[in-house]
Amino acid sequence: MDETPKRFDRIVAILIQLQSKRIVKAHELAERFEVSLRTIYRDIRTLEASGVPLYSEAGIGYSLLEGYRLPPVMFTREEASSFIAAEKLMQKFIDKELGSHYASATFKLKAVLHNSDKDWVSSIESNVLMQPASSLFNEKSPNTLALLFKSIAEKTQVILRYKTAEAEQTVERAIEPVGVFHDNNNWYTLGYCHMRNDYRQFRADRIQEIYTTEIPFTIIHQPLETYLKKDKLVCPTTKVRILVDRKIAKYLEYEKKYQGFVSEQVAGENIEMTFLSPDLENSFARWYLMFGDCASILEPERLKARVSELLDKMQSGIRKDSTNIGSE
Repeated sequence: MDETPKRFDRIVAILIQLQSKRIVKAHELAERFEVSLRTIYRDIRTLEASGVPLYSEAGIGYSLLEGYRLPPVMFTREEASSFIAAEKLMQKFIDKELGSHYASATFKLKAVLHNSDKDWVSSIESNVLMQPASSLFNEKSPNTLALLFKSIAEKTQVILRYKTAEAEQTVERAIEPVGVFHDNNNWYTLGYCHMRNDYRQFRADRIQEIYTTEIPFTIIHQPLETYLKKDKLVCPTTKVRILVDRKIAKYLEYEKKYQGFVSEQVAGENIEMTFLSPDLENSFARWYLMFGDCASILEPERLKARVSELLDKMQSGIRKDSTNIGSE
């Protein structure tokens, strides 16, 4: 099989990636194209031999000479359609400011397409909708993500007016944002909080207001993933085992991962599921009530007691409501 066309496409793609970042590491290219480092080194030498002004530093990576650029590369219609899907996601899952920037970039992308491809993309665009389950940002702070991104890039502190789930009043926090992540249908920022003198997570829809400052970071922070892994390691958990009717178990696929799901196995007409729950008393117990009539608790006893307690409260509320209706 002739590998020449495949290699040519890879070399062009490497050149495009070199234009997309200031420094590109060889192992990043090898992972992306699923080839060996030796192959990447050979492709880099081919680019250099063709006159592309590259320079490299051992242990750092490759860079293009400042100012060197190729003319814009045409997108295929399939590549353009992937941007349409991304634009729909951006419109619903990021804040107003970032959404407007992405829309502007998408218009530029469409401008370089052939007319036939523009029609092809438009037919897809008008028939793709995204409907998020809930509002991801507080209406008083519509540009939360954009300001957090700016803070992270410039390494300057931000001031948050933040309202927790339990508090009635907002509190003001000066933080150094380390990163932003999306989890369980919500956006979060993890940052060093100067009031707590420790790292804390803040949910975007609870940020009432956000202000940028020119105050520089006081700490050199590790990558975001480092802190998220650390949180998972230190968070205390409780082992839970439940039996769920096989007909019901399939409907729990999405939500069970947020309850600390570990494993499952077939047990006759049931599925035995094992969890390491970070919040047994509230999150897991209340989630279990959703399907508890088709399940049973194997362990721990504390979960059985908590579910019984919640059921008693529900029964009490129902009896109270019935009494009030009767008295009217």
